[in-house]
Amino acid sequence: MASEESIGLAQSAAVKLSEMGERTKHLGNAIQDPERQRRIILVIVCVALLLDNMLYMVIVPIIPDYLVSLEQKAEHAHAVLHMNNSNSTAHIGKENFDVEIGVLFASKAILQLLVNPLTGTFIDRVGYDIPLLIGLTIMFLSTCIFAFAENYGTLFAARSLQGLGSAFADTSGIAMIADKYTEEGERSRALGIALAFISFGSLVAPPFGGILYEFAGKRVPFLVLACICFADGILCLTVLKPFSNNTRENMPIGTPIYKLMIDPYIAVVAGALTTCNIPLAFLEPTIANWMEETMNSTQWEIGLTWLPAFFPHVLGVYLTVKLAAQYPHLQWFYGALGMVIIGASSCTVPACKTFGQLIWPLCGICFGIALVDTALLPTLAFLVDVRHVSVYGSVYAIADISYCVAYALGPIVAGQIVHNFGFVQLNLGMGLANVLYAPALLLLRNVCLMKPSHSERNMLLEEGATGLYDTIKMEERHNKGKILSSSGNCVSVDENGTFAQPRGYSEEETSEPEYM
Repeated sequence: MASEESIGLAQSAAVKLSEMGERTKHLGNAIQDPERQRRIILVIVCVALLLDNMLYMVIVPIIPDYLVSLEQKAEHAHAVLHMNNSNSTAHIGKENFDVEIGVLFASKAILQLLVNPLTGTFIDRVGYDIPLLIGLTIMFLSTCIFAFAENYGTLFAARSLQGLGSAFADTSGIAMIADKYTEEGERSRALGIALAFISFGSLVAPPFGGILYEFAGKRVPFLVLACICFADGILCLTVLKPFSNNTRENMPIGTPIYKLMIDPYIAVVAGALTTCNIPLAFLEPTIANWMEETMNSTQWEIGLTWLPAFFPHVLGVYLTVKLAAQYPHLQWFYGALGMVIIGASSCTVPACKTFGQLIWPLCGICFGIALVDTALLPTLAFLVDVRHVSVYGSVYAIADISYCVAYALGPIVAGQIVHNFGFVQLNLGMGLANVLYAPALLLLRNVCLMKPSHSERNMLLEEGATGLYDTIKMEERHNKGKILSSSGNCVSVDENGTFAQPRGYSEEETSEPEYM
């Protein structure tokens, strides 16, 4: 009787193991499906961008108060030694405190700005998977250090380390989306979703961090973000399998970043990305003091200053994606319109007298930024496709550099401008800069008429397929060669499946892109 029960249990266990094996097999097949894999990759990248921007902004309500508490503890410990010059020490401490906060906030963007040219070249050489995993790993370590840091030096190291992780994760993630979504409409939609996650992370992080810091302590918000980062890294390691992917062996070498920087079209786009983000980067460190002085705003109003702007930002992304699908030749116009809206909204900020009034220009700024980013980020990938080699690490490193210029200057420069010239002059200057830069985007009006280089792309495909998109293109070329050869057309195919040059192409078309 006991043997029969044991046999039954063994059979039941075998059936369950078989079912689990089948489910695992089905799951593996589903992950390998190209369309589902693209969606999973989009999720991985969006979560990475969400985490980076949440970590960037979550320290806003936490670190200043935490540093004040550390300062008070230090002063209390040395009260007897500094009793005679306590007033002068407090004054110097306050000045040093403001400088320390500005440097701490800017250190992430400064290091990211310095490292991006190197990470862009590294991504072009090794692919997008490994740098994304490296970025997530560094961000995880940075978040853990933030959680347990108990002095300014450790916080500074964690903030700088986050900049290094962002240089890998942000650039490789956006470049991976551009590489996987090759059709312009799909690419715009995927990048728009990524921008929505960036916006959500930036705007929801201050209230998220402030609430958890108030009720659970400093460590909890960072540990929550660290857990999410760890899970995203495991998903990246499982789905992308970066260390078992050998596709980079046949991938073309991307255009060097210095050549991309001197491309006039890419330079115009980079300048627009920097200019449009200056109002946001310069207002974040200065608007809280201005609200306290002019509006007598409460702490909850200051904490929720930017949160309503998330909704017009998402609306701007949605509208731009829809308009770009219908009228793709007007991408430059959407970007120019966004810069005009940013300029007008920035000039309106100093005229606001209440918290309710202030919401509207801030919403206008974020709506305009959504128009510019959503229109111009896909344009960068298209410019690389038609004027250079379709490898996107360096070009999106340039885009990341453009953002970092604004956010590196903001915490350090904005306060000095307000002190020397005033808050009104700061906003008028930022608004005027955006309005004056908008006509420069007219240079991009004929970008959609450019044609890719036939010889360069064909030559790359002859070296071997480098992914799903190139594999499909290669099969199409093979089928086309067979059809044309059988119909008597003068196209020859050698034993390797390589085409001889069709007579219909002119020398100009086969050697260089057409610039309009």
